Amino acid sequence: MLNGATLKRVFPDCSDADDWASALDDALARFHITTRDRVCAFLAQTSHESAHFNRLEESLFYRSPARLMAVWPKRFMTEAAAQPFVQQPEALGNFIYAGRMGNGDAASGDGFRFRGRGLIQLTGRSNYRQAGEALGLDLVKAPDRLVSKDVAALSAAWFWESRGLNALADHDEGDDDMEDFVQITRRINGGTVGLKERFEAFQKLRSNLD
Repeated sequence: MLNGATLKRVFPDCSDADDWASALDDALARFHITTRDRVCAFLAQTSHESAHFNRLEESLFYRSPARLMAVWPKRFMTEAAAQPFVQQPEALGNFIYAGRMGNGDAASGDGFRFRGRGLIQLTGRSNYRQAGEALGLDLVKAPDRLVSKDVAALSAAWFWESRGLNALADHDEGDDDMEDFVQITRRINGGTVGLKERFEAFQKLRSNLD
């Protein structure tokens, strides 16, 4: 169903499209993302999270206090609060993710160590541990494995199935398909950032996927 030519047609800036198609095919099959609706919804969401399969790691590098305030408004309400974290990705990660998602405090280093990685930007010690257990990998000891194509694809597919997104992606009579797509976006993103672009990618994929 999926091949490099299709990925390149929908996402012209996708690097290594053939390799991605191979890694994704294995992951999709393993986690039952096998119907047209499921595949298109999965690819639309993961392509947005990964800048069309080109970015597999959260950088946390910000050049100005204003940008930090825009991205993390609840964390940084003033420029003075944001300034110490400008161009300081490790300090930023340890601060914003401290005490969340199974992470220790800021001094533990967990926030930066378990920053967003993979196609779906898996974040936090607990999510790394759960994904690793499901995949038979120790992602807590080796978090950088999530930036390899095969593990990035598998971890995203595991997350998708484990959060019930296959069912939401299915087209059933009486469903509000757009509302289902919004719910998928919320479960992945925590909000609806990029919803328009995600849905446009979904529509384009449906027109191009064999």
